Amino acid sequence: MLLLLVALATLAGCGDNLFPSGEDKRPPVQPGTTGPAVGQQAPDFSAPDTGGAAVTLASALAARRGIVLYFTMWCPICDSHMSNMRSSVMPQFSGVGFYLVDYVSGAAAAAGSAAAAAGYAGGGFTILADVGQVMLGSYQATMGTTVVIDGSGTVRMNEDYQNGARLVAVLGGLP
Repeated sequence: MLLLLVALATLAGCGDNLFPSGEDKRPPVQPGTTGPAVGQQAPDFSAPDTGGAAVTLASALAARRGIVLYFTMWCPICDSHMSNMRSSVMPQFSGVGFYLVDYVSGAAAAAGSAAAAAGYAGGGFTILADVGQVMLGSYQATMGTTVVIDGSGTVRMNEDYQNGARLVAVLGGLP
């Protein structure tokens, strides 16, 4: 009986979350503002690649239709996402840059070692070391967050990776 009361009290605390509406209740994005939300101008960044060269938003976008930032911590879930992206998504979009943002290693050399150990060194991705987790904060990201930025610097997608279908649809709609 006590267990039933505890379960009911727990469920009562959920409010309307037991039956979510699916409605996006975030405030609308103001045009021309900078931030991580879809429709905003992407926050600028500068992060070293595994060779130590600085990669900025402008350099990543140079002569590209857009870029994909995937935030990884090299776990099995990330490996599944990155493997799917490498085999199913990347071959369809040669004009798009794909970046793995390592926000856990703390330095370019350590990110390179982690990428090599996971089998992603030289695999079509550019690996960025998010030293101090600056990009993670700027894009309000976490493990598996996938951000698409179009060639003009506008965020087109910022959500957790699922099965790649949404990413393909967004990339297919880039100008």
